[in-house]
Amino acid sequence: MARSTYYDRLKRNLKPDKYAKVKVFIRKEYLKTGSRYGYRRIHKKAVEAGFNYAEETIRKIMTAMGLKVTLFSKHTSKYSSYKGSVGKIAPNLLKQRFNATKPLTVMHTDVTQVPLYNGKWGYISVIIDEASKEVLSAVASYSPNKKLITDTLDQVQNHIIRGFHPILHSDQGWQYQLPSYQARLKHMGITQSMSRKGNCHDNAPVESFFSLLKRECLNKYKIENITELNGILKSYIAWFNKDRISMKTKGLSPINYRNQASVA
Repeated sequence: MARSTYYDRLKRNLKPDKYAKVKVFIRKEYLKTGSRYGYRRIHKKAVEAGFNYAEETIRKIMTAMGLKVTLFSKHTSKYSSYKGSVGKIAPNLLKQRFNATKPLTVMHTDVTQVPLYNGKWGYISVIIDEASKEVLSAVASYSPNKKLITDTLDQVQNHIIRGFHPILHSDQGWQYQLPSYQARLKHMGITQSMSRKGNCHDNAPVESFFSLLKRECLNKYKIENITELNGILKSYIAWFNKDRISMKTKGLSPINYRNQASVA
């Protein structure tokens, strides 16, 4: 190594790190989100905190710090509630047009299954808002039965605004074809919509949420029973709704997006 190169590198090593403050912020924000935020969301939070660096700069800093999104992938068999035509099939009103911008006008619902370490399956039923991404209702049970779906509607009842007639989209699962379920929707002023048979893309928003829920949360734990599942689910959804920002909602959390939309 040339003498000049040696002393140049030595001089550089003695210089203070100009990214020291933003590195502290990045690490704190990264750990606060449970290693769930990549450089785009970290960049958004950094700019809000007054660190006016380019997105690419934040990416390079995070790479140098060894910080990357922790994705947990665990293969599980996919739950299907389809049992043929056991009731009335509602029309597909959305037809993959997921462009709602006003909260509480279009909602999506579905059920997914999670393996538990007591040898049983847990089933999670949710209703999410298409515009804000907010989870409006989430219930876990050992069985994907009628009560699970009814309890899910009970939770969403308080979100329905008088005079609104939101669309609730689902697949063609047997639960959603029940006359009692459809009568409940009508009583709540909700218009029912259904995917085409066997087409998960027709209900992509809720499928996307389930993917996030499992990758960011559930697959990190050895969940013993429904009690544990409900506790973990409740904690994640509270964080998801209040704090998790999305670039699809202008860098806002679901609740912040809903609050801004209601003021506009």
